[in-house]
Amino acid sequence: MTTLLTATPGQTVGPFFGYALPFDRGAELVPPGSPGSIRFHGVVTDGEGTPVPDALLEIWQADADGNVPTASGALHRDGWTFTGWGRAATDDEGRYCFSTVTPGVTNPGAAPFIMVTIFARGLLNRLFTRAYLPGEHLAEDPLLASLPAERRDTLIATREPSGFRFDVSLQGPEETVFLRYPGHRG
Repeated sequence: MTTLLTATPGQTVGPFFGYALPFDRGAELVPPGSPGSIRFHGVVTDGEGTPVPDALLEIWQADADGNVPTASGALHRDGWTFTGWGRAATDDEGRYCFSTVTPGVTNPGAAPFIMVTIFARGLLNRLFTRAYLPGEHLAEDPLLASLPAERRDTLIATREPSGFRFDVSLQGPEETVFLRYPGHRG
């Protein structure tokens, strides 16, 4: 093909997530209560701080040793295989929750994180962000170091007894930092 085609514009996403995208135990990267499992959860809000009741979040992450899963079959939940990928919808109060493991560091000098993608009504394209875990290496992480100091906190989860909380603000003064990856148009 010799003609370079222009990308078509995005379309407003949803709200159709309840129909087409959820699957059985999609938010369970590991079974809840299994050894090493944690709860990764939060609330998605709009620019006025109102919870978004029909968003969909996907996460990707390394396992506890910092290994990124490469095996196919991420939709299959057999109760013991860690796939590194999950999908959860928000409830009427904008809350989401995953059962997963604390990710390990994937590169020396980087902080452990969970990659998060958000789909929601009114968005022309999905949004990408990271939820960094509090602790060591935050100051040395290349991505966090590239951000203005006052914006970094929007990417750092809060430690809780059962895991981590990561709230997402789609707009406004506390807007979460969103990322653009090579090849992503948005």
